Amino acid sequence: MEFRTKVTIEEPHFKVGPRKRMLFVGSCFADNIGRRFIEEQFRATVNPFGVMYNPASILHTVERCEDTPDVAFFTLGTNHIYRLKETGEIVDNCQKRPQRLFSEEELTIDECADYLSQAVEILLGCNPDVQVVLTVSPIRYAKYGYHGSQLSKATLLLAADRVVKRYDCCTYFPAYEIVNDELRDYRFYGEDMLHPSAQAVNYIWERIADTFFCDEAKQYLVEWKPIKEALAHKPFNPDSAEHKAFLEKTNQKLEEFKKKWNIL
Repeated sequence: MEFRTKVTIEEPHFKVGPRKRMLFVGSCFADNIGRRFIEEQFRATVNPFGVMYNPASILHTVERCEDTPDVAFFTLGTNHIYRLKETGEIVDNCQKRPQRLFSEEELTIDECADYLSQAVEILLGCNPDVQVVLTVSPIRYAKYGYHGSQLSKATLLLAADRVVKRYDCCTYFPAYEIVNDELRDYRFYGEDMLHPSAQAVNYIWERIADTFFCDEAKQYLVEWKPIKEALAHKPFNPDSAEHKAFLEKTNQKLEEFKKKWNIL
């Protein structure tokens, strides 16, 4: 007997290998997932110019990024933007300057889709084989009011859907739906009751791995796991002969792993 509804994820048209170059851009949720890829020794770049919450700011990162990814994850947080009144430019970070210097606006569905499309076009121009995964952050924005936060997410969901239908290289991953429909319990949120907990992030990571990783990438993780756990081990007596032998053996396994999987 089932007591929850599990979100169905469509089979993507591509798979991620262990040495693919990856770019994560977006909200702090992109930071959380991207860092997990780095921890697992994937070739991932995460928000190289800081956290980017809206589609316009995601475009700004892509415009400035010199690395050419094989796979890019765009995590949309909000459709709210801030313009510097003096110049009219959309800023990615207010840098703690006075609020009176900025005007707050909400991007329309068309505007969000247009900014995201521009970002996709830039990536395609650098790498015609690039794959782009769009996802909406499950983090709620209490400052908008909960109804306002839902309206913002709805705008992003519709914009993402429009872009996925526009480009064959784009895929949608339902992180927002997984947290809100499948993990619909406050035990999957942090103390602020707004951000997903570490347990929720780990679960979404597992769903991403199940969805996108090829068999080779899954084997890569299997081989990396015991080495990762050994490196994180905290001994009772770090100066003991037993621990020194353990470290030597672990380092040997690490070098063998790097050589096998061509990790620089």
